[in-house]
Parts: sequence; C-alpha cells; structure tokens
Amino acid sequence: MNGIIVIDKPSDFTSFDVVAVVRGTLHEKKLGHTGTLDPMATGVLPVLIGRAAKAQSLLPDTDKQYVADFRLGITTDTLDITGKVLSEKSSSITEEELLLSLEPFRGDIMQVPPMYSAVSKNGVRLYDLARQGIEVERDARPVHIGELTLLGFDAAAQSGSLRITCSKGTYIRVICDDIGKALGCGCVMTALRRTAACGFTEADAVSLDRLRELANENRIEEILRPTDSVFACYPEIRISEGQSFRFFNGGGLSLERLSQVKKARHGDIYRVYGPDGTFLGLGEIDTEKSELAVKKRFCD
Repeated sequence: MNGIIVIDKPSDFTSFDVVAVVRGTLHEKKLGHTGTLDPMATGVLPVLIGRAAKAQSLLPDTDKQYVADFRLGITTDTLDITGKVLSEKSSSITEEELLLSLEPFRGDIMQVPPMYSAVSKNGVRLYDLARQGIEVERDARPVHIGELTLLGFDAAAQSGSLRITCSKGTYIRVICDDIGKALGCGCVMTALRRTAACGFTEADAVSLDRLRELANENRIEEILRPTDSVFACYPEIRISEGQSFRFFNGGGLSLERLSQVKKARHGDIYRVYGPDGTFLGLGEIDTEKSELAVKKRFCD
C-alpha cells in the first residue's frame, strides 16, 4: 500500500501513537507523519504509507492553520493548560485591548521556542532539561504568521479563541504566552486544533475509528490519497518513455529536451510523471549541468 491517509488526531494521542494505530490497523511497516502535534492537540495529521514515507524529509514548507483557545490571567511552565501553574491573577482585558495586542505578532516575527519542546540544545532535547527543572537560553527563530484572527472573546471569562495561519516550526503556545506578556496579565493556551496542513484540511481527515471501520470492510482505498498530492504546490512535467527509463535509473534529463520547463531556475522542483501519468518522483533544476536532476524517486 502506498499513499497518504489524513487522520483527525484525537486528544491525548501523540503523533507516534497515531502512526502506531495506523500501522497496526493496516499491517504496514513503512509509515511516517508530516509534522508532530502535541498530545493535547487535535486535528489534521497526514500519515505517509509505503513509498510515500520517502516524502517525510522532502515536504514543502507550506503554511499550517490552527484554531487555539486561550485564557488570560494565568501562566504555566508548559505555556498551556496542562502545565504547572506559575502565576494566576485577576484580569480585566477588553476585547479592544486584546485586538491591539495581536498586531505585533503578524507577519515575519522572531519567536523563542519553549522549554517544553523537541528543540535540541547542545544535543539535548529542551523538554528533557525542562523535566529536570533546568532552563537554558534559547535563540529566537524567524517564523511567519500569515493570519492571526480573534474568533471570539468572552470578557467575563477572559477567554477566547484565535485562528492562526503560520509557517513550519511556529509554536502556538508561545504566541499565546507572548500575547499575555504584551498585555501584562499572562495567557495560556487551553486547546489546540490543527485545521490545515500540507495542503489538506479537516474535510480530508478521518477518525481512527473510521479508519478501523474502513479497514475491516476492505475500503481503505476510499481514503488513500496519492503520494504526489502532498507535492501539489510544485509544477508538474510529463516526460517520454525513454526519459522515464533514464529518470528511473537516476539519470538527469537535459533541459533542452524538456519543452515544458519555460524558465529554468536553479533549485526549482518539479513533479515528474511518465507518459501514462504515473508519478515517478521529484526532479530539481540544476542550471550548471543544464538538466533536471533526480531529487527523489517514488516509483520503486
């Protein structure tokens, strides 16, 4: 079996837990996923199966979208509601004040990863240090926040929800915490749902129960998406039978014989298909050699 199944990850499951369930249900050995979700988070988690698992290290840097619930007036060591409470105080922030506080966190910003994260410092995961009560300096990283919208706010409860579209590597918990710091009252994330990732949305996702049901009925093909769907952001190119044979064997293709490549820019990536429409893999423009080099084959 080769392809992608988009799972609606339940709360209290790690991403690896989900992969384990899919592996056990489908009896497949080669699996991967497209991006870790915290155990408390729910939502879109594409699982790569068979040859599609080769895509794990090649995923395009497409934006992800989340809906995050938050509460003002409280801080924790994990920056979410599951952590140890560090401070708690009365808060009376208005919706207008909250809306104004969001502006600095839109666009290209620098973000410091949280201690409870899988980021490494001197070869040690930050969460391992955090569990020992050790806090270390972390370098801020550039991230892009394409959308930061207040979906609702209950002034009495000092809680609300945000819709966030962001680049890979963005920590939603940190956005909530930074908003709390900007307002001077503290803030924690109380729930998180990923609504879009790798070009897939909630509408594409199925529950683990639904996965099991379809597997028992031998109907997995209904939710198995083609491997190339995760690379939809790249332009496609069709090649001849002879070129397909060369590509399959790892040979680059002369740009002079690729009429579909109009403006060759070094490093550009293409989805490569054989004459019958079979997805062969990814090719990358090498202007020095004037060829489309093989980046990764998915046909073997």
